[in-house]
Amino acid sequence: MGIQEMAVLDAYRVTPHMIRDERGSFHESYRYGELARATGHVFRPLQVNYSVSARNTLRGMHGVIIPPGQAKLVTCVRGILWDVVVDLRLGSPTFGMHDSNILNAREGTAVYIAEGLVHGFVALTDDACISYLCSTEFVPGTQFEIDAFDKELALPWDDVLTGDPLLSEKDARAPGVAEAADRGLLARYDECLALYDRLRRDGGR
Repeated sequence: MGIQEMAVLDAYRVTPHMIRDERGSFHESYRYGELARATGHVFRPLQVNYSVSARNTLRGMHGVIIPPGQAKLVTCVRGILWDVVVDLRLGSPTFGMHDSNILNAREGTAVYIAEGLVHGFVALTDDACISYLCSTEFVPGTQFEIDAFDKELALPWDDVLTGDPLLSEKDARAPGVAEAADRGLLARYDECLALYDRLRRDGGR
């Protein structure tokens, strides 16, 4: 598989080598050692989630406070998604930057998202399904949302939405970046680096 750095530090695009024949296709979507060597991050999934979305559903922007933090490997397993990662780690060299990918189930491309980054997507097809491999189990009260339309993020939703976005109640009333920072929801870059270093030393959680 090919693993490439994205514009946001500690986010990586994972492009599998698809083996196709008359039966269909086969590919590896995740290999522990290869991802660790290419990224310097130790990623041991402890939970797997799926969400299914109608066209124009916008899920995001979502993060998990540190501790515990949560790294993710996200893949579209049915349909097509526009997937976006934003760096909101206070003090990060790429704070406020975003990068995006079209995730198509036929191509198998995945995105690795380290702890402290926030993530969201728009479903470009009906019945689109995304898979999340997560480094931590769900802990009530640790997840947070950021207003996807906050002007400080300046995300190009108009380029991908073909109608009014379908939003959850939580996403529709999510705070902006400044309010989230004031409420202590955003991670500091130095604490993220300390977490990444501890995970490397411990070989995972």
